[in-house]
Amino acid sequence: MALYVIKKHQICIQVIWHLPMDRSRTFKKQTTPMSKVLIIGAGGVGRVTTYKCAQHPEVFSQILLASRTVSKCEEIACDAKAATGHPHIETAAVDAENVPQLVALIRSFQPALVIHVALPYQDLTIMDACLETGVHYLDTANYEPKDEAKFEYSWQWAYQDRFRQKGITAILGCGFDPGVTSIFTARAAKHHFDEIHYLDIVDCNAGDHGHPFATNFNPEINIREITQKGRYYENGAWIETEPHEISQMISYPEIGPKKSYLIYHEELESLVKNYPSIKRARFWMTFGEEYLTHLRVIQNIGMASIEPVHYQGMDIVPLNFLKAVLPDPGGLGQNYSGQTSIGCRIRGIKDGQDRSYYIWNNCRHEAAFQETAAQGVSYTTGVPAMTGAMMLLTGAWGGAGVFNVEEFTPAPFLEKLGPHGLSWQEAFDIDLEL
Repeated sequence: MALYVIKKHQICIQVIWHLPMDRSRTFKKQTTPMSKVLIIGAGGVGRVTTYKCAQHPEVFSQILLASRTVSKCEEIACDAKAATGHPHIETAAVDAENVPQLVALIRSFQPALVIHVALPYQDLTIMDACLETGVHYLDTANYEPKDEAKFEYSWQWAYQDRFRQKGITAILGCGFDPGVTSIFTARAAKHHFDEIHYLDIVDCNAGDHGHPFATNFNPEINIREITQKGRYYENGAWIETEPHEISQMISYPEIGPKKSYLIYHEELESLVKNYPSIKRARFWMTFGEEYLTHLRVIQNIGMASIEPVHYQGMDIVPLNFLKAVLPDPGGLGQNYSGQTSIGCRIRGIKDGQDRSYYIWNNCRHEAAFQETAAQGVSYTTGVPAMTGAMMLLTGAWGGAGVFNVEEFTPAPFLEKLGPHGLSWQEAFDIDLEL
């Protein structure tokens, strides 16, 4: 794919902000005092989020990192202090599925915001704790039940009235995909299209970590996500496909052509809701042949199952056991080379004319590791989580209720994203291949 005239990420931003519930109203931006923040989750994304928050003590004055395994928190906190000089990074042990424990921790620390970067099936318990304590909430992935490989926003959207009545904000899906891809789409809708008709989100990891098989984030969640049936939206209906049934070669900037597979991803659900002009929305992700071969074997021998197996007097979930023997995603970074490329390819109408548009980010694994000792997939999730938290705490985003990120004004977020480590580019009126 030829790459064309590119517009860099510098954009002009007005000193106003919009409440998502009433976009016709504008307010003068207020200076927000420094804030305490509680980060839950001490994996690769938790490491990046902690590092990035620690780089901005003018916003995140005190940081508490908590997870079930406090030793992981202590290692990250020690590294982040040494790298950034932030003087106030504390750690704590907490069971994120235990609401009373969460409530006690929140009340003890009194943060302005909880950043949830642990597991998606902990979303609701953490949201419950935020409601009980009156604290804002942000996550990077939508809820899925622990006992079913299914994820959708309905469970979290059902919290809308309670968060609104409490006067606090819940920000859903503020990673990269979902997250930045949704904000990319919001930018397209706000500035470049009168109507978006076709949306393809494309996600390529062209990195090499040197292992025969490893997942780039929590193996349990990763394998559940990519082994379920594919799904895409077309003409008002959801169309289901067999896993990896649909594929095609897609060219990625600085990487070249890679075989990409249609899978279901959660931001499609919120984007077609918030942009009803969309006629078709799809999500594509690259997988290597060796990776898919390992995945098929794992499935064929039952190791991807989430149904308990009785073994030597104990009930063991095969996927949980597999997670224990696979490489830790948080430890992949040191030998990871190559880069990711994630973006949105959009077609629609502007001023009565057809328009095509591509907006994307490329992230190098080596650069991510040099800065945060984490690999690029963790980096591309943790940076947006910190940036979204900054948007809320500084007043650039706000409103009482539950919101997907595309419901907020995209400009202030994108203005910060490049300086925070994820520069982005855009191109117009090109062949999108899709």
